[in-house]
Formats: sequence, C-alpha cells, structure tokens
Amino acid sequence: MHNHRIVTPSDWRAARIALLEKEKEFTRARDALSQQRRELPWVKVEKDYSFDTTSGQKSLGDLFAGKSQLVIQHFMFGPEWEEGCPSCSFWADGYNGFAVHLSHRDVSMVTASRAPLQKLLDYRKRMGWTFDWVSSLGSDFNSDFHVSFAPDDRAEAEYNYRNNGFPSEEAPGISVFTRSETGEIFHTYSCYARGLDMMNAAYHYLDLVPKGRDEDELPYGMAWLKRKDQYED
Repeated sequence: MHNHRIVTPSDWRAARIALLEKEKEFTRARDALSQQRRELPWVKVEKDYSFDTTSGQKSLGDLFAGKSQLVIQHFMFGPEWEEGCPSCSFWADGYNGFAVHLSHRDVSMVTASRAPLQKLLDYRKRMGWTFDWVSSLGSDFNSDFHVSFAPDDRAEAEYNYRNNGFPSEEAPGISVFTRSETGEIFHTYSCYARGLDMMNAAYHYLDLVPKGRDEDELPYGMAWLKRKDQYED
C-alpha cells in the first residue's frame, strides 16, 4: 500500500470519473441481467414439504405468510452440528432485519436448515438475530434443492448446477418461489456459491477500501472469518 501511486486532486478526479463510467456500464449490465433472471421459466412444485417452526408444522405454502413471493435462505446447519456455519452466519449478520422491508414489496423471507428447530433457535439467540428460521429436518427439501447431501453422494453431488460434488454434507444457497392466486407454487430461481456474493453487504464494503477483501494470501477465501462472538478484539 505504501508504494501506491499518489496524484494531485485534479488527476484523482479525472481517474475517478473514468472509473465512474465503467461503474455505470456495470450497473446497466447488472440491471439487464436482473431482468433476465426474472424472465426465467418457472417449475411447478409438486411435492409437499413440511417445516418445523415456532408456530408448529408448516407447509411450503404456509411460509409465504400471505405474500405471493418467498425467498428461502439455505443456511448450513446439519442435524448433528452444535453451531451454524461461520460463513452462513456472516451472511445472516447482513440480512437480519431485512424481512420487514421485503414484506412491503410482497416478499416473505425465511431461513431454513436441517438442524432441529431448538438448535436453530438457541443459535439465533446467541447471535442476536430475529429472522424467521425453520427446520427442514425430515423432509426432502434440502436435498431436492441441492443444499444437503448424503455422505455416499457428496463426491458427485450436484451443486451450483454441476456434478462436481461438495466437501460438506450441507451447502449454502438461496431459493425463490412464487404462489399463484389458486395456491400453486412455482420455483423461479436458485443460486449458490459465488452467486450468493451479491447478498453480502460487508464484502462489498470491503471491495471499496484499498486492501479489498485481502484474502489472496490466505489458505482459502474465508480463512480469516469467525462468528461475530468469537473474534478476540
């Protein structure tokens, strides 16, 4: 950082304006991509799924909570785990509190994991979150949407639309659904891996600072990350 190029304010402004044009180009391309995402065909959800919630057993349709659109955040928390995934917790720190705003745009948002509900609620309390968290334990929901894998299937499991396997029994993702006036439910979108990147505001703040995400020299991208109550300072 100490050897970074230093210029006059007028030269900096010229460089910033040149970059702004590229940022605008990127924004327009992102808007076009978002429109293509919304124009994807839908798949009717034929299977009944059941979730354990703080209000008892609920169906996928119940999770819409009167809205026509539903976002489900797949959070890595296996049935035998004692804690949720640190990376998923990093994302959750960012989206906690979003639901009230999404609700005013006809969207319900819930987080789903395979761990028993009480484990989820205990961890949610520990982390200070308030979002709706449901347990999909006992249903095929996670496996059908490619975020949970049987031990014997992990080597060739489909994740992020490729059969390259996944190193854990649980994986992160987001799935989106819509419901018609007659109650039919359709799967409209799912994303995984780096497709989740745009949902993490903290990473995008890091992208603004001189060191960026500062992960290039680490053993893997998130080697620095800890749950927010486990940092030493």
